[in-house]
Amino acid sequence: MTHLSLQKKLHSADGQLLLDVNCDIEEGSFISLYGPSGAGKTSLLRMLAGFMQPDEGLIKVNNEVWFDSENKINIVPQKRMIGFVFQDYALFPNMNVEENILFGLSKAHPKKIVEELLELTELSGLREKKIQVLSGGQQQRVALARALARKPKLLLLDEPLSAIDNELRSNLQRTLLSIHSHYKVTSIIVSHDINEIMKLTSKTIHLRNGKIEQLAAPVEIFTNEFQDEGMLKALFLSLEKSGNQSHALILVGDQVLKIACSTEDANDLQKGDEIVVSFKGAPAFLRKL
Repeated sequence: MTHLSLQKKLHSADGQLLLDVNCDIEEGSFISLYGPSGAGKTSLLRMLAGFMQPDEGLIKVNNEVWFDSENKINIVPQKRMIGFVFQDYALFPNMNVEENILFGLSKAHPKKIVEELLELTELSGLREKKIQVLSGGQQQRVALARALARKPKLLLLDEPLSAIDNELRSNLQRTLLSIHSHYKVTSIIVSHDINEIMKLTSKTIHLRNGKIEQLAAPVEIFTNEFQDEGMLKALFLSLEKSGNQSHALILVGDQVLKIACSTEDANDLQKGDEIVVSFKGAPAFLRKL
């Protein structure tokens, strides 16, 4: 269990903001941080990592205290068992793939984990390649492997897929799910992509103005967000008819949504069809991809 009780005065483009967060995160869970720019998402990750010091509060990870303002405890980043994946990868261009991953390895861990990570991230054939010759997706896989080399207690991901095109993004999302399933490491990702959050995470911390507005399953938080955003990609599951009303069951990530729709739109759909759902108007409009 990770316990956070943190307060920090932040300065943003809109003026001063008080980040005030209190929550518990279950060990082995995959959590998303969501909210508008300037809400405090990245600052929260940086405080967990030890890159930024809270003004007050407590960080406790699996019964180990990393920060306690009252007792003047502040464990340095190097001694916090974290893996951090930055938006810009932060890899060493003078090192090859294998050397970058080895850099993240502590002396206490055997080097055989590097082989495991190269295989898991599909980088085995690129181990001797320099970073500058790799694609953006390949570089992100190296960053993930390096972050996991220490076998961290927390894997922190700051919008790691935002600079990658949609096809690569989907592949890397599958890699992230595979990594999480394999290592069961408690993971926290900052993302603005609702489809990505639904696909990857079981709980979402919705931050607004430095406070937790909601901490719940993504499906509970985003039903209204989907309607505001207007469009959503999903898998069609089934159609339920009741009188003049029809509802489609659709799968987004591992979450099932039940939405009002036109019977005519759904009549030709089969279970497992990839669809786009438009919420602009009522009922929702379903179209097969």
